[in-house]
Amino acid sequence: MSDVNGEHPFGDDEHDGDIDAGDLDLDLMEEELRQGAAILDPLPAELRQIAVAAFALHDLDARIAELTFDSVVDAIPVRGAVDVPRMLTFHAGGVTVDVELSAHGLMGQVLPPQTARIEVLRGPQTAAPLTTDDLGRFTYADPPTGPFALRLSTDEGVLVTDWLTA
Repeated sequence: MSDVNGEHPFGDDEHDGDIDAGDLDLDLMEEELRQGAAILDPLPAELRQIAVAAFALHDLDARIAELTFDSVVDAIPVRGAVDVPRMLTFHAGGVTVDVELSAHGLMGQVLPPQTARIEVLRGPQTAAPLTTDDLGRFTYADPPTGPFALRLSTDEGVLVTDWLTA
């Protein structure tokens, strides 16, 4: 590169202005940038904790159990009925999960009946795991507030339901 007089603008014809990546220690530069960001714009501890917990909820091998029935959307309302439980049905492969959500908590059943370990996911927090009985039934006494999903570990693998708002 040269100016109108044919001379290099920096007075050095040996370098054409390109930076040779071999001259830079990219790992060192990345570490220095990380340290600078940590000092000038630190990550709040709560955000880091939420990010780690959210990543822990991520199951690469889990199948998504699709919501196929929601009584809020699909059922015909009954006049005069109050505090009607919300009925949900999820399907994934040959497994169906029926859930009843009320002010008293969750009740549900895994079909075909089988033993499963169930976790109620509530954002970054997970509740103590539940285990179904011989008929595939389970209960959870603490009604979820806000977004929630279910993670089921069955003989067929791990299923995760769609996220819903209680």
